[in-house]
Amino acid sequence: MNDTTTTKLAASAGPAKGAATVVEALLTRRSVRAFLPTPVPRAEVERLLALASRSASNSNGQPWHVHVLTGEPKRRLTEALWQALDGDGRVTEQEYPYQPAAQDWEEPFRSRRQTFGEGLYRETLGIEAHDAEGRLAHHRRNYDFFGAPVGLVLTVSRSPLAGALIDAGLFLQALMLLARQAGLDTCPQASFIDFYPVLRQHLKIPDDQIIVCGLALGHADPDHRLSRHRTAREPVGTFTTFHSGETV
Repeated sequence: MNDTTTTKLAASAGPAKGAATVVEALLTRRSVRAFLPTPVPRAEVERLLALASRSASNSNGQPWHVHVLTGEPKRRLTEALWQALDGDGRVTEQEYPYQPAAQDWEEPFRSRRQTFGEGLYRETLGIEAHDAEGRLAHHRRNYDFFGAPVGLVLTVSRSPLAGALIDAGLFLQALMLLARQAGLDTCPQASFIDFYPVLRQHLKIPDDQIIVCGLALGHADPDHRLSRHRTAREPVGTFTTFHSGETV
């Protein structure tokens, strides 16, 4: 299956219905940045979290912890994050080295990042590179979980060291695929780690926990122009080396 075929399948499957298979969940999972206000029952969130907890973890350590926000607590956190954003409260150093500074990205990652940014801002939202105000307005929506009714903040224990971050990734992927199977959509959000002191204060996160990311959860808004945004994937041949005595 090449990249073009994968992209076409993902677009045709659409996010409106639940995924019937793991393949369909993978093809229809995307980072949704516009949600409907339709509530997600707490029992459904608990079910998804219970299933995601079946994810693999080093020595079955299960180092993850999830903070689930809805209603007024979610609104209060959003207001605090917006206040920090407007007051230049972004930290200069995250709790773990998530990504390089903008000028330090190397190829091929620099080009992929640029293509993603152009596809999201210019092609989908109509925001040009020089429009700093427009880009900030969209970035600001991160801290409202893009309008999703459920916001999650994922943390892990510091004790298992970097292995806990791998475990967190496995848990997060499982949760996102399970959400698609249930007819829901998600958006993982690293933007929250830029304001981790606000999260620690509002959610009473202890120092022995690392804040990994946020996650928006809900029903995608199919009429929003952001629903058209898709990202491509590299073909298998660009990231795979086969070590075999057989001809493949």
